[in-house]
Amino acid sequence: MKSLLDDQVRKSRVPARLDWWQSATGLLLGLFMWTHLLLVSSILISKDAMLYVTRLLEGSTNPSEEGGHPILVSGAAIAIFVLFVVHAGLAMRKFPANWKQWRTMRSHMKMMKHGETSQWWVQAVTGFIMFFLGSAHLIIIASNADKIGPGLSSDRFWSWGLWPLYLILLLAVEVHGAIGLYRLVIKWGIFDGKDPRATRRRLKKIKTGLTIFFITLGLLSFAAYVKIGMERAENGQVGQRYGSEGGEDH
Repeated sequence: MKSLLDDQVRKSRVPARLDWWQSATGLLLGLFMWTHLLLVSSILISKDAMLYVTRLLEGSTNPSEEGGHPILVSGAAIAIFVLFVVHAGLAMRKFPANWKQWRTMRSHMKMMKHGETSQWWVQAVTGFIMFFLGSAHLIIIASNADKIGPGLSSDRFWSWGLWPLYLILLLAVEVHGAIGLYRLVIKWGIFDGKDPRATRRRLKKIKTGLTIFFITLGLLSFAAYVKIGMERAENGQVGQRYGSEGGEDH
């Protein structure tokens, strides 16, 4: 009898542990995506600034010169991909398993018109989009880690025709990440303070502000890469690597 009860207790803790891992992987991915966007937006400073960041991430001892190890970027992309798949797998536990469950959930959403439930639905849709587009992006980066920089990255945007993928992915990632981090803070009672309702209102404003900021930053960076890609295509520079010496392609 005792062993049966112990087994039931262990089973009852499994959902809580899975929730914790889902939150932990979501937090890591959210922070990574914000950091990633900040690094990518270095193109707004200059091409050389973006090149400097690229070589720094490749472990170059002197980012101002040729060098570095692109395999480090490949390894990071693979690690993020694994984390991404684990997070997606944990999140899918809460998705409707069949048409009947989906219809029931939709009817409840329409009836209650609850903001948190609607946000969950938006997060589920954006997560579905990210599962496919995000996976494709990470595979591209992992297999082309030696082709990252202001020139070759811009070629992927324009000459490879990947700009629609990157645009949709940008919007999905930023909306999904902001909602996810907001729900994580609410779920685990972080920063609740003496007045949880007031805290929630402040957190909603912060979430909205961060979403606007990162989407705006992302769109500006997106436009910069597309512009450079178009110029390179017109000048016959597609596939040429950008160099720091003189700021010209060679």
